[in-house]
Amino acid sequence: MSSPRTLRGVVALVVVAVSVLLTGATATPPPIPDDPADPVRASEYWLDGARIREAWQTTRGKGVTIAVIDTGIGKVPETFGDAVVGGTDVSGTGTPDGRTPLGAVDGNHGSWVASLAAGRGAADGTGMIGVAPEANLLSISVGFGAAAAVPFTEQVAKGMHWAVDNGADVINLSFTTNTLDWDESWDDAFLYAFEHDVVVVVAAGNRGSGTSIIGAPATIPGVLTVGGVDQTGTASVEASTQGITIGISAPSEGLLGVSADGKVVPWRGTSGAAPIVSGIAALIRAAHPDIKAIDVINRIIKTAIPVEGAKKPQDPLYGYGLVDAAAAISADIAPVEKNPMGDLAEWVHYYRRAETAPQPEQTVAPIEVPPLPAADAPTEAGSPLLPSAESLRYGTLPLVALTVPGILVALGVTAAARRIRSARVSRTPRP
Repeated sequence: MSSPRTLRGVVALVVVAVSVLLTGATATPPPIPDDPADPVRASEYWLDGARIREAWQTTRGKGVTIAVIDTGIGKVPETFGDAVVGGTDVSGTGTPDGRTPLGAVDGNHGSWVASLAAGRGAADGTGMIGVAPEANLLSISVGFGAAAAVPFTEQVAKGMHWAVDNGADVINLSFTTNTLDWDESWDDAFLYAFEHDVVVVVAAGNRGSGTSIIGAPATIPGVLTVGGVDQTGTASVEASTQGITIGISAPSEGLLGVSADGKVVPWRGTSGAAPIVSGIAALIRAAHPDIKAIDVINRIIKTAIPVEGAKKPQDPLYGYGLVDAAAAISADIAPVEKNPMGDLAEWVHYYRRAETAPQPEQTVAPIEVPPLPAADAPTEAGSPLLPSAESLRYGTLPLVALTVPGILVALGVTAAARRIRSARVSRTPRP
């Protein structure tokens, strides 16, 4: 049976073929409403810095679904009107559609993330617009701390499974646990996504919030971990962190996001850098409908803009370099056989459930040992004050045999000594 992604690819190819027959050339998308002079659009420097506007000449992400596992995507008609096609709550405190913002502090976080990934923008080309403005969104609401009735690790595992089962092509995780290790339930959840050909994009974390080094889920093999840079392309001191699993860098400072109440607000952090890359992953999957998740990741890192002075091939601050949307879509990149960001299944095999070597089968027959002779029957216990036969045989008689001769010898020696002393006295001259 054909998968939804394969069917989508066939439809896309048919549309392109028909366009070629009718026009004699490959069809290009109609111009997107975009007014670069609008103050909000002008502030979205990453649209040109990461060559996203150039990528829009090929695709805007139509037909691709991005799952945002976060604090919920607010109901803002202009930004998310037809974008959110499904949702759920895994926190135990939200609404079934996953659209109610969770948390007094983080309630707007999910809306900010979603607006960067696939915000629609106004019909006249003004206002906040996302990287993949024609992609679909899934809103999976999670709660942090007191905002949840379910343990956080369980929320994430359930959210990953739900996203995959409901058609996610890309999953965005803009949070960190500040620990290198992760709960074992995440093994199965992330493997489930990888086995179903889903791109998982994860934020590296921010030094400004106390994260000095990346933590899970950014440490899980196979995810595309995103570090942050400022407007000049320099690694952010406050709005990013570092680690050997960082794969790509994207803007994390001077960002904009649409809050749950519809207001456009400034913010920063790799929580914003991750959805920029998730949006680019959606553009790639829309431009190449049959592409595998591992090839999406490979395209992003192989077409990255090198950073002068960065460690090659993968730097702990920049990963493989700065993300380039247009190059990631148009470059001629050969398919790969393995995920360049690692293999979780292999990691689990060696570090979680490694099987011990099979024990050799026994080939020599065991030696039969003759039974030991029966023990002597126990004797009746006698009085502790009277000697027994055993004590007389092995104790009293030997003692008498040794003692009597010793006494006789001692008496003889004493008598001899007396005789000698008497003889000396008799020979002594008297005065």
